[in-house]
Amino acid sequence: MTAAPTAPTTTPRESLTDPGYQAFAILRLGFTVAPILFGLDKFANLLTDWPGYLAPWIDDIVPGSAQQAMYAVGVIEIVAGLVVAVAPRFGGWLVAGWLAGIIVNLLTIPDYYDIALRDFGLLLAAVALARLAQRYHRVPAEGDR
Repeated sequence: MTAAPTAPTTTPRESLTDPGYQAFAILRLGFTVAPILFGLDKFANLLTDWPGYLAPWIDDIVPGSAQQAMYAVGVIEIVAGLVVAVAPRFGGWLVAGWLAGIIVNLLTIPDYYDIALRDFGLLLAAVALARLAQRYHRVPAEGDR
């Protein structure tokens, strides 16, 4: 008979010295803050002209203008960041899937291959977050329920 995996039995202070937990915390913070900030910028276009990153074939199939599509993208990114904050085991996979879609979009636009490669690295980091969250997810003790 195989025992079910259990949550780590370390205290919060001990967790802070664990390199694996540190990596999890860094990725969780990064994949919470970055999608929210980038999502908000889809409404302001301060960092760049976001509609220029939308492949023409996608612009042709989504209703409305490219800027309106970016508004929807912004909302999705904000939601993804919030999901990472509250449920990183799920949020990491959500962000990885979203990045896969972004990569497909970018690979169909000439001269955006470098950004697609960068986003592939981010996709790998999001998968690492999801896997680390599986390890560091706190399971409530019997008395906590």
